[in-house]
Amino acid sequence: MKVAAEWDAGADAVLFCGETLELLAAIPSGSAQLVITSPPYNIDKPYERGRRVPLDAYCEGQGRVIAECVRILRPGGSLCWQVGNHVGDDQIYPIDLLLYPVFARHESLKLRNRVVWHFEHGLHCTRRLSGRYEVVLWFTKGDDYWFNVDPIRVPQKYPGKRAWKGARAGQYTGHVLGKNPGDVWIFPNVKANHVEKTVHPCQFPVELVERFVLATTRPGDLIVDPYIGVGTTACAAVLHHRRVAGADIVPDYIRIARERVGAAARGTLRTRPMTRPVHVPNPNSKLARRDPEMPRSVVWR
Repeated sequence: MKVAAEWDAGADAVLFCGETLELLAAIPSGSAQLVITSPPYNIDKPYERGRRVPLDAYCEGQGRVIAECVRILRPGGSLCWQVGNHVGDDQIYPIDLLLYPVFARHESLKLRNRVVWHFEHGLHCTRRLSGRYEVVLWFTKGDDYWFNVDPIRVPQKYPGKRAWKGARAGQYTGHVLGKNPGDVWIFPNVKANHVEKTVHPCQFPVELVERFVLATTRPGDLIVDPYIGVGTTACAAVLHHRRVAGADIVPDYIRIARERVGAAARGTLRTRPMTRPVHVPNPNSKLARRDPEMPRSVVWR
């Protein structure tokens, strides 16, 4: 597998250490089938050079990156922006709502879904409800786009259900490959003892990217991640025989991304499989033990 440090159309993976606009400018127009990323949230993380900017300046900067992403996206391709909230002034600002007008400037983009990623665990809040989800804005470039739901179908809730009347009476009602996963996805976030955890403070899981890779691209297609971090998108691309390019300004992240991509190519990368249930209770776990009689105040009614 060929891994390049700057744009190379013949490379399987391009991991560029530097500003994303430098990499995007080198990619020819209409080259990418999928652009997918989780951009900075403007909350002082190391990959933001440790500083906040006013929200209008943040949106303006994102607009420049988004414009380049639209340029490199081929007709029929997909653009996915995974975001959460900017937190400031003791309140939250939903980034997807802030950025939607920026995307809407590009008439070729059509919003297909606002996917909610629910991760069930995270930081606990004391003065508001604890945040347990982020969103992915999925746009396509034009109305004639590639989408195949079959590789990402999930088990039917009632697999043995049959029609009881009409022309299909007695036949199974569900699709033989499973059901459409819908627009609410439940995956653990990459924290603590998650098998994919690295030093990155806001790493997203491979399985989140895999769904878009499998549903919106085909083998050999180019996937671009403008903020590639420790290479999660690159790993998902390599695991499914797609080409990938991405940038990050933190050298350690690019180094880790190279190591992870190499492991993915060798088949040794540890990831959480898409098919694994989020949580299967273990009645023998110490955490599952309860007092014989729970206090009345905590008994559910």
